[in-house]
Amino acid sequence: MLPRTNLDMDVLRTFVTAFELGSFARAAARVGRSPSAVSSQLRKLEDQVGRELVERSGRGLILTEAGELLLGYARRILELNDQTLDSLRGSELAGEVRLGLPQDFAETWLPRVLSTFARAHPAVRIEVRTERNAHLVNHVMAGKLDLALAWSGGARGCSERIAELPLVWIGQPGWEGQGSLGGQPLPLIAFEAPCVFREACTAALDRKGIPWRIAFASASLAGLWAAAEAGLGVTLRTAFGLPRTLAVLEPGASGLPALGSVPVFLLRAEREPSETVAQLASILREALAQELTTAPRARSRGGS
Repeated sequence: MLPRTNLDMDVLRTFVTAFELGSFARAAARVGRSPSAVSSQLRKLEDQVGRELVERSGRGLILTEAGELLLGYARRILELNDQTLDSLRGSELAGEVRLGLPQDFAETWLPRVLSTFARAHPAVRIEVRTERNAHLVNHVMAGKLDLALAWSGGARGCSERIAELPLVWIGQPGWEGQGSLGGQPLPLIAFEAPCVFREACTAALDRKGIPWRIAFASASLAGLWAAAEAGLGVTLRTAFGLPRTLAVLEPGASGLPALGSVPVFLLRAEREPSETVAQLASILREALAQELTTAPRARSRGGS
């Protein structure tokens, strides 16, 4: 029987990181290596598996069929490796972590993150708050939260941009578009001010000279979704956690302006956090990156 080849764990982590960040240059910065060293790692990995993993033409990072297959296995290998080490080290961690999240992440994504952390660190108590962005930032700055995901950075402690999510118009499937309103102002569904999404929404409409009115305001995301499902208007959000009863409205067909993206920040109350807070921050960072690379494309409806 031929001897087995042991895949290099560091190389696998760089490979997965490159795919999640979209390029080996970004991966090099993340793992603290030079681009040439990362290229050498890729060649080593290809030698180990005996297959080409990345297409070397065109723009962006395009995996071969073998690369796609390896990516799935690599994620499972790294997850098992990390869970093993976390479990062995978890007995050393105790105490409490106070975590804050926007409502967008709470229902669809938070349970899996908490489950992963709890398995690794059963002695740690997690207190979770799901609130609006301004409250989350203020709580971190005041030291009332140890860690938070937010749509904007904070002045106190540490603020790290960890993702960019596209902004999209959301409404009922089959909405007939801006032209169907007969010149009437566009009915908007939004959080009460101040709100990052509300400001981006009204600014984009004002730039295009599209009249608008606030048809429904709420302090909860569930309220926004309910109003949109009832056909009271359209809203601006990310597609993260989008209910199946709603659809992304394509700007071209709907007559609505094209939009940019909104950053996701990981906020820490302390620049040098405890090991417990650092461990949860790492799980949040990795879980969000994986969610963004594996989530299915949002349902789109042009409005015809």
